[in-house]
Amino acid sequence: MRRFLVAGNWKMNTTQASARKLASAIAAAVPRDRPDAEVLVCPPFPYLLPVGETIAGSGVALGAQNVYFEPPGAFTGETAVEMLLDTGCRYVIVGHSERRHVLGETDAEINKKVIAAVAKGLQVILCVGELSREREAEKTESVLETQLEGGLAGVDAAGLARIVIAYEPVWAIGTGKTATPDLAESAHAHLRKLLENRYNSSVATATRIVYGGSVKPDNALTLLEPPNIDGALVGGASLQAATFISIVQAAVEVAGR
Repeated sequence: MRRFLVAGNWKMNTTQASARKLASAIAAAVPRDRPDAEVLVCPPFPYLLPVGETIAGSGVALGAQNVYFEPPGAFTGETAVEMLLDTGCRYVIVGHSERRHVLGETDAEINKKVIAAVAKGLQVILCVGELSREREAEKTESVLETQLEGGLAGVDAAGLARIVIAYEPVWAIGTGKTATPDLAESAHAHLRKLLENRYNSSVATATRIVYGGSVKPDNALTLLEPPNIDGALVGGASLQAATFISIVQAAVEVAGR
């Protein structure tokens, strides 16, 4: 059975003080070695160390929001995989829609990041998802195929074992709009079928695919119930401990059924 993952993407938010306070509250609510749901927080780069110190010994893992694909060297403003590992990161988010559509990252660049992170032992959350106009033009499945194939180019089955796929319809991120459970399940099932075609059925079955897009306590249960949805990548709702913990509790409830 796939273990649920609930990841908080804090984006470009918090101060050091508020990050510590938020991390402390989440850590206090998540026991170590929770078998039913894995919990992850991804603070901004400047706060990785203080947040890592705050959650040490708890059931909360540390992740980063981005990474560069080159080894340490003359790349001003970038952060290497080795640096993330040195701060205690276990995960990194790659290909988030804001990286794609605001900052212009391509599938080829995202793929380089995936390969570099996996090669050095980081777990990757690879984000894919369609724009509103692409959904309206009924291009969702083709967009997901292009992004998944591009992001996983050169990744074998052993590498995929270190990757979580996050389906995040761009039109549902920070807009208050949320994909219905049926719509989200359809996209997740399509992604799993693409993985089966690319690898095999056992690899596809073992791969976690989480949903991201305006996940909140009041919709978490219904969004996490479909069989192909294995957790949530949470944005705005992860900035308040109570709302994020409620989403974690929803995942625990679904996992226990």
